[in-house]
Amino acid sequence: MPVLEHLKKEAEYEWPQESISDSEYELIRMQQNMKEIAKDHKVLGIEQTKEEKWVIVSQIDDGHTCQIMIHTCSTAYDGHWDFAIQAEYYNSYSLHIDDIKGEENRGFGSICMQYLKEHAGRQNIQQITGDVAKRDWSHLDRLIYFYQKHHFKVDIDYTNQSGSIYSEVKN
Repeated sequence: MPVLEHLKKEAEYEWPQESISDSEYELIRMQQNMKEIAKDHKVLGIEQTKEEKWVIVSQIDDGHTCQIMIHTCSTAYDGHWDFAIQAEYYNSYSLHIDDIKGEENRGFGSICMQYLKEHAGRQNIQQITGDVAKRDWSHLDRLIYFYQKHHFKVDIDYTNQSGSIYSEVKN
């Protein structure tokens, strides 16, 4: 949805006259965002982050690539996600994580990884793989911790600043 059209819709919304709490505001925003997100994506769920903020989890899957996305409920949905894990089907039994995009250390990655693993299980995917690239080196310790927390085997080649991750999917 174009930004101007989106802003117009938001301006037309009749907000309650009395003061509303942050959580009530977030629930109203969640309802609006769900309607917009569901137009283009499969909505998978609603989760609460470690900061106790509500997020909407959605997915796009065209059979070649799969993307699990998060949008917070603190802002209006404008067609863009706040966080995403992008993966590619290598074959009928393997999903390869291509990229993780978005702000770190908010719990978004853990939420998306949980949904990615659940999706892989429903698709009878047996393994999820990925690469650790040189561009990841500035946050390598955090990346290793994240993958190990989600039961991935992590192999790092410190000499060549590269690596790989691997996890079996439980169906």
